[in-house]
Amino acid sequence: MAHSLRLCCAQRLLSSSRAILQPASPSSQQLSQQGQAISGVRLALSQAQQPITRWSSRSAVSVSASSGSSVMEAETGNAASAAEKAPLLTDARALIDSVETFLFDCDGVIWKGDKLIDGVPETLDMLRAMGKRLVFVTNNSTKSRKQYGKKFESLGLAVTEEEIFASSFAAAAYLTSINFPADKKVYVMGEQGIQLELDLAGINHIGGPEDGKKSIDLGLGKYMEHDADVGAVVVGFDRYVNYYKLQYATLCLRENPGCLFIATNCDAVTHLTDAQEWAGGGTMVGAIKGSTKKEPVVVGKPSTFMMDYLAQKFGIAKNQICMVGDRLDTDILFGQNGDCRTLLVLSGVTTLETLNSPDNTIQPDFYTAQISDLLSAAPTPQ
Repeated sequence: MAHSLRLCCAQRLLSSSRAILQPASPSSQQLSQQGQAISGVRLALSQAQQPITRWSSRSAVSVSASSGSSVMEAETGNAASAAEKAPLLTDARALIDSVETFLFDCDGVIWKGDKLIDGVPETLDMLRAMGKRLVFVTNNSTKSRKQYGKKFESLGLAVTEEEIFASSFAAAAYLTSINFPADKKVYVMGEQGIQLELDLAGINHIGGPEDGKKSIDLGLGKYMEHDADVGAVVVGFDRYVNYYKLQYATLCLRENPGCLFIATNCDAVTHLTDAQEWAGGGTMVGAIKGSTKKEPVVVGKPSTFMMDYLAQKFGIAKNQICMVGDRLDTDILFGQNGDCRTLLVLSGVTTLETLNSPDNTIQPDFYTAQISDLLSAAPTPQ
């Protein structure tokens, strides 16, 4: 299962480079973009030749891969310890002392829906007092970093915009990193968060929630027009998805030479309320994959794009990071792909039964009930 997931990630990376190579008679800007994409693939392949060290609570496993992308390295390291179940966190102080930075998923870790999880404020305050850097990483693309800052504030948490990394921001950051041509547009099949981050990056865009009100005339001989200047389609979670958006995104990707397919995440489910699971962003991404037969560049977890961006931005050594999350296939895999320490909390999606299932091959370094369990490491008052 995990091997197939890794192979899929590698195929997405290679597929995205092929998509950029499709246009006939490319402009100089497109050629520059192509070169950068190819360089990125070559870098991933070259990194796969280097030995890595997989840190775990059990042992340090040295891994060397002869071919494939860097995500395959992480799979090799994970497979080596998959048979050994993750231990319960019993020495929180040792874990805290072993890293400089904590990356926290949000929904299921910090809050559930609009309700703060018990003990979160005290835990974050303790970690800050111990000199730890805190970063909050979410696959939710419906909000911008600024909007997320307001949500933290509404819950009584003092978190700066610089400490928040949402997949909406990751999509804009990715396009900036590949020098997306200024004369091209992005079609957004998603919500306002993506649009706001594209605005901040100075990237032209169309679509978004406004297209949720549009319909298609399917009368005899009707033809749907689309903008030939769209150079990328960004797909994220979209509560306003309709057939108009599906067709528009499909036309751009199938008929515009070199049009990029970018997904904020491929999460199967999300938590709009704390009462049940709801269809996630992967639902929208899957629809466009089906209509175009293309694989997207995924910029959210478990892709390493956000991890690499964070490490470079803050100057963080990846072996000094602990990723804390409630999902095995996104949060924990994200940490493992980045060669970080990993802590699974059972306050969100994953249950202990799922973690210990024979079918589960993704094992964190540790697991615990919720992040307030880290409070056991609080210094004793003098």
